[in-house]
Amino acid sequence: MPSRPTRKGWFGQLLLRLHFYAGIFIGPFILIAAVSGALYAITPQIEQAVYAKELHAPVADSYLPLADQVEAANTYMGSSETLVAVRPAPNQGDTTRVMYADPALGESETRAILVDPATAEIRGDLTAYGTSGALPLRTWIDQLHRNLQLGEPGRMYSELAASWLGIIALAGLGLWILRIRRTKRKKDLLRPNTKATGYRRLASWHGSLGIWVLLGAFFLSATGITWSTYGGANVGELRTALNWGTPSVSTDLTAAGDGSADEHAHHHGAATAPPGESVNPAAFDTMLAIAREVNINTGLVEIKPPAAESKAWVVQEIQRSYPTEVDAVSINGQTLEVVDRVDFKDFNLAAKLTRWGIDIHMGSMFGLPNQILLFLVATTIATMVVLGYVMWWKRRPMKNPSQRMGKTPARGGLLRAPWWGLLLLLLAAGMVGVFLPLMGISLAAFLVIDMIVGRLQRSKVQHRTTE
Repeated sequence: MPSRPTRKGWFGQLLLRLHFYAGIFIGPFILIAAVSGALYAITPQIEQAVYAKELHAPVADSYLPLADQVEAANTYMGSSETLVAVRPAPNQGDTTRVMYADPALGESETRAILVDPATAEIRGDLTAYGTSGALPLRTWIDQLHRNLQLGEPGRMYSELAASWLGIIALAGLGLWILRIRRTKRKKDLLRPNTKATGYRRLASWHGSLGIWVLLGAFFLSATGITWSTYGGANVGELRTALNWGTPSVSTDLTAAGDGSADEHAHHHGAATAPPGESVNPAAFDTMLAIAREVNINTGLVEIKPPAAESKAWVVQEIQRSYPTEVDAVSINGQTLEVVDRVDFKDFNLAAKLTRWGIDIHMGSMFGLPNQILLFLVATTIATMVVLGYVMWWKRRPMKNPSQRMGKTPARGGLLRAPWWGLLLLLLAAGMVGVFLPLMGISLAAFLVIDMIVGRLQRSKVQHRTTE
């Protein structure tokens, strides 16, 4: 009577196949996301150099009121567009942004007129994106990272990349733990083995780089999912159910509102245009002065006119570097009374962590050190993807020229799994699939492809044995 197949090693075998298939099929998405993310991390400095004339003006001894600057921008624009926000020059040597809605622009885009605060000279006319105020170059890289320049349908790529990055990293960690328990040279799994050659050398680099970048990969995966279409919506619903929403300032002049802010507003934002008559330029100085007396104390500020007759003005801080400054105040334009205020110090812990997580992901928190760290993590992840493909190619059978790619890891892990292991895997896959639908669909696709490949391989073997 044949003995029952041993179940030893089934989990490692399963992890290896999951890591392999996910890497092969999702690797291109992760590679694009990593390269574009690395580029985005360094765009603030590039933007400052490319748009130096528009963003900066000579330092002067005195500066004009906002009213004069807004009036200059209005004169430049004529009466064709609606003014939606003003961002005063945050520092000496910077320009003021006077922002207008433009139907010809895309979603979340505004036409930014950059004004010298000392002379009211118009120094630039550029398209700005979202509350981050990204100018055309940074916006292009941002959209490449977010949706491959394909609009809403393209966001599926980034959702797949963000969802699977964490799973691939987790499977890689499991394989690393299994190997470090077996090997006597444990240090070779913590740094590349430079004495190894061929496939082993590549595997050493892949594994050691992976363990050092592991936390960064998990962080980028978790925060990236919050931007995704389907998984991000589920995250939003979960936060609402747990009352972890981000407070938003009420602008309702008829009744106090109790909404929640979009914590990604700095990334995509929206511009609402006040209907009716144009805004009095002098009102911007008045609203800013009132807000300074309440809770606005940073140079990075945005002043937004009412979106409707029953709405209030909003003055909000837009500083995303540490320390976080996102206080906001709404003001009745008729009575000049404060309608509502929101202070970051009063945010609940979940809202603060969300704010910080997203700002770190974008590189705005902690400034240049954060940007450098993000660049290194992203380029390391991209390098690991490339190494993974080279490893696959190196595993190809050298005696069979017709097979140009490497062999897949051995199958059979699921068949050898104990009932409780199989049950836990099915439950975990089901929960992940419900919370991250695109990942669930792609996981099912992997299983179907694997079964088809297995059946084709068995058919080939059977055909050869009958010849």
